[in-house]
Amino acid sequence: MTGRDVSVDATDGAWLPREEWVRTQPRALIGSCVLVRDRGGRVLLLRYGPDGPGAGTWWLPGGMLDHGEDPCTAAHREMREETGVELGVVPRLIGIDHRVDVGGTGPVLDCYFHGGVLDAGTPIRLSSEHDDHTFADLDGLERLMTAAHAATLRALHAAAARETVVCLSDGLPQA
Repeated sequence: MTGRDVSVDATDGAWLPREEWVRTQPRALIGSCVLVRDRGGRVLLLRYGPDGPGAGTWWLPGGMLDHGEDPCTAAHREMREETGVELGVVPRLIGIDHRVDVGGTGPVLDCYFHGGVLDAGTPIRLSSEHDDHTFADLDGLERLMTAAHAATLRALHAAAARETVVCLSDGLPQA
């Protein structure tokens, strides 16, 4: 029997050929974001410019995977494209966030990576997507973002410090 011949139980109890069953499964977008810190422990945040989605909001460097791209490669690419910074380390996975529905696109799975510590004076060259950057203290995040986004960022920062991985659901740590 080949993989094409394998049948899978459908929700109504009928058996479907694997190709048909796969078409019934939910589709999700996948993104990669990078948390980098300065020597003082502050987190690099980028502000989305006025002409795009999320205008005026602050978040980590990152974005959606390109076709055929794996999450770690996307983290390297997004960091380079959005900040001009080449990560000198292999980013380490620190979090996975399943968001049920993002702007009507359906589910999104975000992979969060720790990209290490940037040396003082590392130049940040913003993409056209962003209009500002800052290194933010964890204590003052609510001045820059919603309380929910601040909680997500704190959970990711803690996972990076503990060298663990946090599982999130719509930005909140799973209990």
